[in-house]
Amino acid sequence: MFQNKFKIIFGILSVIGLILIRNYELILFYDPFNEYFRGMFHGLLYPKYDIFKLLFNWLVRYGLNTLLSLVILYALFQELSIIKISIVLYILFLIVLIFLIFLLLEFCDESYVMTLFYIRRFLIHPLFLILFIPAFYYQIKNSKN
Repeated sequence: MFQNKFKIIFGILSVIGLILIRNYELILFYDPFNEYFRGMFHGLLYPKYDIFKLLFNWLVRYGLNTLLSLVILYALFQELSIIKISIVLYILFLIVLIFLIFLLLEFCDESYVMTLFYIRRFLIHPLFLILFIPAFYYQIKNSKN
């Protein structure tokens, strides 16, 4: 009984952690694209940025979001198999997204701004968690039937 309360508390703390990351993103992370995408960015040149510093900060943020998301998934489903497949998926998505965003920033012009916008979103926000929760719920529900 105490274990379930412990998992629920960790799940709630992880949700609070995700909220804090989002709330303090301007203080915690280097990302000149934050202000760029908050304004009227269509037709504008990309802001000046340090590619290595930018990618490192996006990786750190993705890592923090991933760790907190894994805790939330474990608190919700309490199955290690879900955590294992989630880790594999998070790593695969990270490799693909970092590769794509590097190509966009280094070899493409501003006409790909919306592609950059959405790929960046998947890197800096816990969107995979929003996709994984209903997917795993559906999988568990169907496997019991």
